[in-house]
Amino acid sequence: MLLLLVLIGTGPFITAITPGKIVDMGIKDANNMGAAMAPAALDTLITHLKDTGRKPSYYDVIVTGDLGHIGKDIVVELSQTKGYNIKSNYQDCGVLIFDKDKQDTHSGGSGCACIGTTFSGYFFKQLQERKINRILLIATGALTNSTSAQQGESIPGIAHAIAIEN
Repeated sequence: MLLLLVLIGTGPFITAITPGKIVDMGIKDANNMGAAMAPAALDTLITHLKDTGRKPSYYDVIVTGDLGHIGKDIVVELSQTKGYNIKSNYQDCGVLIFDKDKQDTHSGGSGCACIGTTFSGYFFKQLQERKINRILLIATGALTNSTSAQQGESIPGIAHAIAIEN
C-alpha cells in the first residue's frame, strides 16, 4: 500500500504531527522497555493535547506502540495524575497483537513493527470504513543498545505522535 500526503481526496488525512523529546526516568532494566518508554509516550500525548487544544475524548482511539501491558498501565496511571482520563479510548499495539496468556508473551508485544503493523493492518481499514474517524498514533522507542544495557545505563525513551482523521 502506498500512502501519499495530498490536499485533495477522501482521506483519511494526517492532521497533526507532534515530535517527541527524549525522556529518561532512570529505568535500567532492559527487560522492562514498556516502563522505560511510557513516560515519553505520556509526555508526547500531553504535548499534543496542549498544542492542539484537544482533549483525549476528541479521538476515537489513542494508540501507543509498543509498551505492552506494563507500559500501558503506567501510561493510564500517570495520565490520571496529570488530569487526563484516557481509559476509554486508549490501546497499545503490543497488547492488541499478542495474547499474553495464550502466547506466553508476559507483558505483550515487542518491537517497533507493532504500531506500523496494527495501523496498516487494522486501524487504517477502520478509518477507510469510517468505523473510526480520528486516531492518534504514538510511536514509542527506547534509545538503547546491548552495550549500554550491559553497562547498567538507564534507558531513555522517545515517542512521536501522528493524528489521522477522516
